[in-house]
Amino acid sequence: MEEQELQRIEANVSLAIDQLGPLSDVNFGLNQESVEWVEGFIERWRSRPDFDLEQVGGLVGVLGSFLGACIADATGGGWHRSDDDGWGVLLPDGSRAFPFAKVRKQFRDGVEGGESIASFYRIAVDFIATGKLREAREGGAGPHAT
Repeated sequence: MEEQELQRIEANVSLAIDQLGPLSDVNFGLNQESVEWVEGFIERWRSRPDFDLEQVGGLVGVLGSFLGACIADATGGGWHRSDDDGWGVLLPDGSRAFPFAKVRKQFRDGVEGGESIASFYRIAVDFIATGKLREAREGGAGPHAT
């Protein structure tokens, strides 16, 4: 079952790249620039007069898979499923990011409501996966502080 779910996630990533890449004006792939474009795509989708949060489950699955793949690619992390929280990306420091939940939150609340998949990506890649957030929480300067 888990292998089938991983195959579905990978198929969703391919679908996102194949379908959204040609619509974008960026070098679309597993990168920050594409995540930023997808954030705008979600905002444009939310502004449609026929937008219905209850009808975007499939889109949440595709875009969440894509966001997770971008985070995994940038950090060296990988997909991990837990019984309690479902699928997330296990980061090198042992933390987990939950891209499906974040995409759903942005569809629900939007950037103006404080939900940004681009910020989520940057925090996961630049701060959580690197241990910088943990160092800051613990009050230590860490070995790379200047």
